[in-house]
Amino acid sequence: MILESIRIGLIGVGQRGMKTLERYAFIRHAQVCAVADTHEERLTMANNLLKEQGREAAKEYSGKHAWKKMCEAKDINLIYICTDWSSHTQMAVYAMKQGKDVAVEVPAATTVEECWQLVDTAEQTGRHCFMTENCCYDRFALATLEMKRRGLFGELTHCEGAYIHTLNIAEHDWMEKTYKQHGGNPYPTHGLGPIGWLLNLHRGDRLDYLVSMTSQPGQINTTLLKTIKGISIFLQLDVCTYRPYNRLQTICGTKGFSQKYPVPTLQFGETKVLVGDKALEEAKKYEISDASLRWLQGQKLGVPNEMNYAMDSRLIHCLRHGLPLDIDVYDAAEWSCIAELSQISAQEGSRPIEIPDFTRGRWKEFSPHKFF
Repeated sequence: MILESIRIGLIGVGQRGMKTLERYAFIRHAQVCAVADTHEERLTMANNLLKEQGREAAKEYSGKHAWKKMCEAKDINLIYICTDWSSHTQMAVYAMKQGKDVAVEVPAATTVEECWQLVDTAEQTGRHCFMTENCCYDRFALATLEMKRRGLFGELTHCEGAYIHTLNIAEHDWMEKTYKQHGGNPYPTHGLGPIGWLLNLHRGDRLDYLVSMTSQPGQINTTLLKTIKGISIFLQLDVCTYRPYNRLQTICGTKGFSQKYPVPTLQFGETKVLVGDKALEEAKKYEISDASLRWLQGQKLGVPNEMNYAMDSRLIHCLRHGLPLDIDVYDAAEWSCIAELSQISAQEGSRPIEIPDFTRGRWKEFSPHKFF
C-alpha cells in the first residue's frame, strides 16, 4: 500500500530545524503537522513560516519534555530530529519505541553505547532510523558512485573524505569549542558517509579498525581506517584553521581516480585526465540514479540546497512506498561511532581501536547498496 502522505513531527526549530521546515515546502507527499521546541517563540516563527508558504499550521508542543508527547501522538508517521547532537539518540530511541520512523541529524550518536541503542531499538521495533547525511547526495559524489558501480575505477584501494570548514564566527562558536575539547573527530559523517556507499560498508565489507591523532591544541584531527577487505580510508576534520572549504571526496582504484576538492578531477587509465569543468561535464553523463535525478529536480525548483532536497525527497519516496531507505540504522551507527573511537585513539597515542560490527556478522549477507 502506498501512503498518500507522510505526516512529520519536527523536534527542534532552531536554525537547522527552520531550514528543514523551509525545505519541506518543496517536498511532495509530506506534511509537517507538528513542531516541538523548548522556546515558544520558535514555535510561533515556525507556524508563521508555514502560513507564509500557504501550508497548514502545525500543532505546537512547547516545553522541556514536549517532544515526548509529540512522539506519542497517533497521527504522526515520522519524527524528524533537529536538536543538538547530545539528545539525538535519546529522542530517536524513544520515537522508535512509540512506533515512529525516525530521521535524525548528524551524528546520530556520540558514543558506541548510543550506537548500539539505535541498532537494538531499530531491530526490536522494526522502525527506520535514517541519519540525514546530506553529503551522500552531493551531485559529483552521486555521479562518481555510478561510475564506480559501472567499474570505471576498477577495484577500489583507498578513499579520502573530510570536513574542512572554517567556523570561527559567532554563530558556530560552540562547535569550534566542542571540537577543541573533544580531542578526536566528533563530526565524522560528512566525510565518511559517501565512502560508506562506495565501499558497501556492512554490505559485503565493513570497517575493521582505526588509528587517530589530533594536532594541538585540538585543531586538526586525522583518522585512518581500514576495512576487513584491506581498503584504507583517510578522514580529516578541521574547523579551526584558515583553509578553503574541502570535503576531499577522493576515490582511488586500479583503473581510475576521482576527486572533487579542491578541483574536480577524473582520470581513467594512464592517459585520460579531466580537470575542472571538463570533469564536471563528464560526470553529468552518469547522473542517472533516482537520487541524481532528484538533485537535478531540486535545482530546477530553485531549492536552497539541492543535496538536502534530494535526501529528503528520497526519504519520503521510500517511506511512502515501503522501500528500504538509502541510509539505514547500521550506516548511522558505523559512521557515528567514529566520534568516540577516534577520541580514544587520539588520547591514547594513536592506539589502533577495533570498530564494532553492528550487524553482528550479517554484513556478509546483506546486498550491496542501491537506490530502491
